[in-house]
Amino acid sequence: MSRATSSLPRTVAAHAVLIAYTVIALFPVLVIVINSFKSRGAIFRTPLALPGPQTFDLIGYATVLSQGNFPLYFWNSLVVTVVSLFLVLLFGAMAAFALSEYRFRGNTLMGLYLALGIMIPIRLGTVAILQLMVASGLVNTLTALILVYTAQGLPLAIFILSEFMKLVSADLKDAGRIDGLSEYTIFFRLVLPLVRPSMATVAVFTMIPIWNDLWFPLILAPAENTKTVTLGAQLFLGQFVTNWNAVLAALSLAILPVLILYLIFSRQLIRGITSGAVK
Repeated sequence: MSRATSSLPRTVAAHAVLIAYTVIALFPVLVIVINSFKSRGAIFRTPLALPGPQTFDLIGYATVLSQGNFPLYFWNSLVVTVVSLFLVLLFGAMAAFALSEYRFRGNTLMGLYLALGIMIPIRLGTVAILQLMVASGLVNTLTALILVYTAQGLPLAIFILSEFMKLVSADLKDAGRIDGLSEYTIFFRLVLPLVRPSMATVAVFTMIPIWNDLWFPLILAPAENTKTVTLGAQLFLGQFVTNWNAVLAALSLAILPVLILYLIFSRQLIRGITSGAVK
Protein backbone atom coordinates (compact mmCIF):
# COMPACT_ATOMS: atom_id res chain seq x y z
CA MET A 1 0.00 0.00 0.00
CA SER A 2 1.42 3.39 -0.98
CA ARG A 3 1.98 6.19 1.47
CA ALA A 4 -0.68 8.35 -0.20
CA THR A 5 -3.24 5.52 0.08
CA SER A 6 -2.44 4.88 3.74
CA SER A 7 -2.85 8.56 4.58
CA LEU A 8 -6.29 8.75 2.93
CA PRO A 9 -8.26 7.34 5.93
CA ARG A 10 -6.57 9.82 8.25
CA THR A 11 -7.43 12.67 5.91
CA VAL A 12 -11.09 11.56 5.77
CA ALA A 13 -11.18 11.20 9.55
CA ALA A 14 -9.69 14.67 10.06
CA HIS A 15 -12.27 16.23 7.74
CA ALA A 16 -15.08 14.28 9.44
CA VAL A 17 -14.02 15.57 12.86
CA LEU A 18 -13.86 19.13 11.55
CA ILE A 19 -17.34 18.82 10.03
CA ALA A 20 -18.75 17.41 13.27
CA TYR A 21 -17.25 20.22 15.33
CA THR A 22 -18.56 22.76 12.82
CA VAL A 23 -22.11 21.39 13.05
CA ILE A 24 -22.00 21.39 16.86
CA ALA A 25 -20.61 24.93 16.95
CA LEU A 26 -23.09 26.30 14.41
CA PHE A 27 -26.23 24.78 15.96
CA PRO A 28 -26.73 27.57 18.57
CA VAL A 29 -26.05 30.13 15.86
CA LEU A 30 -28.70 28.59 13.61
CA VAL A 31 -31.22 28.61 16.48
CA ILE A 32 -30.60 32.33 17.04
CA VAL A 33 -30.92 33.18 13.35
CA ILE A 34 -34.08 31.07 12.90
CA ASN A 35 -35.83 32.63 15.88
CA SER A 36 -34.90 36.14 14.79
CA PHE A 37 -37.38 35.73 11.88
CA LYS A 38 -40.26 34.57 14.10
CA SER A 39 -42.92 36.27 16.17
CA ARG A 40 -42.49 36.58 19.93
CA GLY A 41 -45.02 33.85 20.69
CA ALA A 42 -43.42 31.41 18.22
CA ILE A 43 -40.00 31.95 19.78
CA PHE A 44 -41.22 30.47 23.06
CA ARG A 45 -43.70 27.91 21.70
CA THR A 46 -41.53 26.31 19.00
CA PRO A 47 -37.93 27.55 19.36
CA LEU A 48 -36.47 24.81 17.13
CA ALA A 49 -39.04 25.06 14.32
CA LEU A 50 -38.40 26.95 11.10
CA PRO A 51 -40.41 30.15 10.57
CA GLY A 52 -43.63 29.51 8.62
CA PRO A 53 -46.39 31.66 7.13
CA GLN A 54 -48.04 32.02 10.55
CA THR A 55 -44.85 32.65 12.55
CA PHE A 56 -42.65 34.66 10.16
CA ASP A 57 -42.10 38.19 11.48
CA LEU A 58 -39.46 40.88 10.81
CA ILE A 59 -40.42 43.07 13.75
CA GLY A 60 -37.06 42.40 15.41
CA TYR A 61 -35.03 43.70 12.47
CA ALA A 62 -37.35 46.69 12.09
CA THR A 63 -36.83 47.55 15.75
CA VAL A 64 -33.05 47.22 15.47
CA LEU A 65 -32.92 49.52 12.43
CA SER A 66 -35.24 52.10 13.98
CA GLN A 67 -33.76 52.29 17.49
CA GLY A 68 -30.18 53.22 18.24
CA ASN A 69 -27.45 53.57 15.62
CA PHE A 70 -26.50 49.98 14.87
CA PRO A 71 -24.52 50.71 11.67
CA LEU A 72 -22.21 52.84 13.82
CA TYR A 73 -22.08 50.14 16.51
CA PHE A 74 -21.08 47.54 13.92
CA TRP A 75 -18.43 49.84 12.52
CA ASN A 76 -16.98 50.48 15.99
CA SER A 77 -16.83 46.75 16.74
CA LEU A 78 -15.22 46.03 13.39
CA VAL A 79 -12.57 48.73 13.80
CA VAL A 80 -11.72 47.66 17.35
CA THR A 81 -11.55 43.97 16.42
CA VAL A 82 -9.49 44.35 13.23
CA VAL A 83 -7.00 46.87 14.63
CA SER A 84 -6.58 44.91 17.87
CA LEU A 85 -6.00 41.68 15.93
CA PHE A 86 -3.41 43.38 13.72
CA LEU A 87 -1.51 44.75 16.71
CA VAL A 88 -1.70 41.46 18.64
CA LEU A 89 -0.38 39.46 15.69
CA LEU A 90 2.32 42.00 14.81
CA PHE A 91 3.73 42.67 18.27
CA GLY A 92 3.09 39.11 19.45
CA ALA A 93 4.99 37.64 16.51
CA MET A 94 7.87 40.10 16.94
CA ALA A 95 8.18 39.36 20.66
CA ALA A 96 7.93 35.61 20.05
CA PHE A 97 10.66 35.83 17.40
CA ALA A 98 12.94 37.71 19.77
CA LEU A 99 12.38 35.25 22.62
CA SER A 100 12.88 32.18 20.43
CA GLU A 101 15.77 33.47 18.30
CA TYR A 102 18.02 35.50 20.61
CA ARG A 103 19.57 34.18 23.80
CA PHE A 104 20.12 36.80 26.49
CA ARG A 105 20.15 36.99 30.28
CA GLY A 106 16.61 36.83 31.57
CA ASN A 107 15.18 35.25 28.41
CA THR A 108 13.32 32.54 30.33
CA LEU A 109 12.11 34.94 33.01
CA MET A 110 10.83 37.31 30.35
CA GLY A 111 8.89 34.48 28.71
CA LEU A 112 7.38 33.46 32.06
CA TYR A 113 6.48 37.05 32.85
CA LEU A 114 4.66 37.45 29.55
CA ALA A 115 2.89 34.13 30.08
CA LEU A 116 1.45 35.37 33.39
CA GLY A 117 -1.11 37.32 31.40
CA ILE A 118 -2.74 34.04 30.40
CA MET A 119 -3.31 33.04 34.03
CA ILE A 120 -4.23 36.45 35.47
CA PRO A 121 -7.44 37.93 33.97
CA ILE A 122 -7.03 41.51 32.81
CA ARG A 123 -10.42 42.34 34.34
CA LEU A 124 -8.82 42.24 37.78
CA GLY A 125 -7.14 45.52 36.87
CA THR A 126 -10.31 47.25 35.69
CA VAL A 127 -10.12 50.04 38.28
CA ALA A 128 -6.47 50.78 37.53
CA ILE A 129 -7.12 50.63 33.79
CA LEU A 130 -10.04 53.05 34.11
CA GLN A 131 -7.90 55.46 36.17
CA LEU A 132 -5.15 55.23 33.55
CA MET A 133 -7.56 55.96 30.71
CA VAL A 134 -9.09 58.90 32.58
CA ALA A 135 -5.63 60.36 33.23
CA SER A 136 -4.72 59.87 29.56
CA GLY A 137 -7.95 61.39 28.29
CA LEU A 138 -8.90 58.20 26.41
CA VAL A 139 -12.26 57.48 28.03
CA ASN A 140 -15.06 57.10 25.46
CA THR A 141 -12.60 56.47 22.63
CA LEU A 142 -12.00 53.39 20.51
CA THR A 143 -8.29 53.80 21.24
CA ALA A 144 -8.88 52.79 24.86
CA LEU A 145 -10.57 49.55 23.78
CA ILE A 146 -7.86 48.79 21.23
CA LEU A 147 -5.10 49.24 23.81
CA VAL A 148 -6.84 47.03 26.36
CA TYR A 149 -7.63 44.25 23.88
CA THR A 150 -4.09 44.35 22.50
CA ALA A 151 -2.68 43.93 26.00
CA GLN A 152 -5.22 41.17 26.66
CA GLY A 153 -4.29 39.17 23.56
CA LEU A 154 -0.51 39.51 23.61
CA PRO A 155 0.32 36.91 26.31
CA LEU A 156 -1.46 34.08 24.50
CA ALA A 157 -0.06 35.18 21.14
CA ILE A 158 3.52 35.23 22.43
CA PHE A 159 3.10 31.89 24.19
CA ILE A 160 1.79 30.10 21.08
CA LEU A 161 3.95 31.78 18.43
CA SER A 162 7.22 31.39 20.33
CA GLU A 163 6.79 27.61 20.38
CA PHE A 164 6.14 27.51 16.63
CA MET A 165 9.03 29.84 15.81
CA LYS A 166 11.45 27.54 17.60
CA LEU A 167 10.61 24.95 14.92
CA VAL A 168 11.65 27.21 12.04
CA SER A 169 14.91 25.98 10.54
CA ALA A 170 17.96 27.85 11.87
CA ASP A 171 19.80 27.07 8.61
CA LEU A 172 17.18 29.03 6.67
CA LYS A 173 17.64 32.10 8.85
CA ASP A 174 21.43 31.79 8.80
CA ALA A 175 21.33 31.56 5.01
CA GLY A 176 19.34 34.78 4.91
CA ARG A 177 21.89 36.50 7.12
CA ILE A 178 24.74 35.27 4.90
CA ASP A 179 22.90 36.76 1.91
CA GLY A 180 22.82 40.11 3.70
CA LEU A 181 19.19 40.17 4.76
CA SER A 182 18.34 42.30 7.77
CA GLU A 183 16.64 40.82 10.82
CA TYR A 184 13.40 42.53 9.88
CA THR A 185 13.54 41.05 6.36
CA ILE A 186 14.22 37.59 7.79
CA PHE A 187 11.30 37.99 10.16
CA PHE A 188 8.75 39.26 7.64
CA ARG A 189 9.81 37.31 4.52
CA LEU A 190 11.16 34.03 5.87
CA VAL A 191 9.68 33.36 9.31
CA LEU A 192 6.14 34.75 9.16
CA PRO A 193 5.05 32.75 6.07
CA LEU A 194 6.14 29.53 7.80
CA VAL A 195 4.15 30.21 10.98
CA ARG A 196 0.99 31.42 9.22
CA PRO A 197 -1.20 28.53 10.52
CA SER A 198 -0.19 29.32 14.11
CA MET A 199 -0.97 33.00 13.56
CA ALA A 200 -4.41 32.00 12.27
CA THR A 201 -4.89 30.00 15.46
CA VAL A 202 -4.02 33.03 17.57
CA ALA A 203 -6.35 35.22 15.48
CA VAL A 204 -9.30 32.86 15.92
CA PHE A 205 -8.84 32.58 19.69
CA THR A 206 -8.33 36.35 20.06
CA MET A 207 -11.05 37.58 17.74
CA ILE A 208 -14.15 36.09 19.38
CA PRO A 209 -13.59 37.48 22.93
CA ILE A 210 -12.93 40.95 21.54
CA TRP A 211 -16.07 41.04 19.40
CA ASN A 212 -18.33 39.60 22.10
CA ASP A 213 -16.92 41.54 25.05
CA LEU A 214 -19.34 43.68 27.04
CA TRP A 215 -17.28 44.55 30.12
CA PHE A 216 -14.68 46.99 28.76
CA PRO A 217 -17.03 48.77 26.30
CA LEU A 218 -19.40 49.33 29.22
CA ILE A 219 -16.59 50.65 31.47
CA LEU A 220 -14.34 52.52 29.03
CA ALA A 221 -16.51 53.53 26.08
CA PRO A 222 -20.22 53.74 26.95
CA ALA A 223 -20.86 56.91 24.90
CA GLU A 224 -23.25 56.71 21.98
CA ASN A 225 -20.57 57.34 19.34
CA THR A 226 -18.24 54.64 20.73
CA LYS A 227 -20.68 51.86 21.57
CA THR A 228 -19.93 48.40 20.22
CA VAL A 229 -22.61 46.09 18.86
CA THR A 230 -22.63 43.98 22.03
CA LEU A 231 -23.19 47.03 24.19
CA GLY A 232 -25.77 48.39 21.75
CA ALA A 233 -27.81 45.20 22.01
CA GLN A 234 -28.34 45.95 25.70
CA LEU A 235 -30.85 48.61 24.62
CA PHE A 236 -33.43 45.86 24.26
CA LEU A 237 -32.73 44.17 27.61
CA GLY A 238 -34.86 45.73 30.33
CA GLN A 239 -35.21 45.04 34.02
CA PHE A 240 -38.79 43.85 33.65
CA VAL A 241 -39.37 43.46 29.90
CA THR A 242 -36.98 42.16 27.22
CA ASN A 243 -37.60 42.63 23.53
CA TRP A 244 -36.45 39.17 22.43
CA ASN A 245 -37.24 39.80 18.77
CA ALA A 246 -34.86 42.76 18.71
CA VAL A 247 -32.22 40.98 20.80
CA LEU A 248 -32.15 37.96 18.49
CA ALA A 249 -32.14 40.18 15.41
CA ALA A 250 -29.21 42.22 16.75
CA LEU A 251 -27.30 39.05 17.61
CA SER A 252 -27.99 37.59 14.16
CA LEU A 253 -26.62 40.72 12.48
CA ALA A 254 -23.64 40.69 14.84
CA ILE A 255 -22.77 37.15 13.80
CA LEU A 256 -22.16 38.03 10.15
CA PRO A 257 -18.95 40.16 10.43
CA VAL A 258 -17.30 37.87 12.96
CA LEU A 259 -18.27 34.83 10.86
CA ILE A 260 -16.56 36.38 7.83
CA LEU A 261 -13.41 37.10 9.86
CA TYR A 262 -13.50 33.58 11.27
CA LEU A 263 -13.73 32.07 7.78
CA ILE A 264 -10.77 34.17 6.62
CA PHE A 265 -8.52 32.96 9.43
CA SER A 266 -9.93 29.45 9.76
CA ARG A 267 -8.79 28.51 6.24
CA GLN A 268 -5.20 28.72 7.42
CA LEU A 269 -6.12 27.00 10.70
CA ILE A 270 -7.80 24.05 8.96
CA ARG A 271 -4.95 23.82 6.44
CA GLY A 272 -2.47 23.51 9.29
CA ILE A 273 -4.55 20.86 11.10
CA THR A 274 -5.15 18.71 8.00
CA SER A 275 -1.56 18.97 6.77
CA GLY A 276 -0.34 17.78 10.16
CA ALA A 277 -2.82 14.89 10.11
CA VAL A 278 -1.43 13.33 6.94
CA LYS A 279 2.26 13.50 7.74
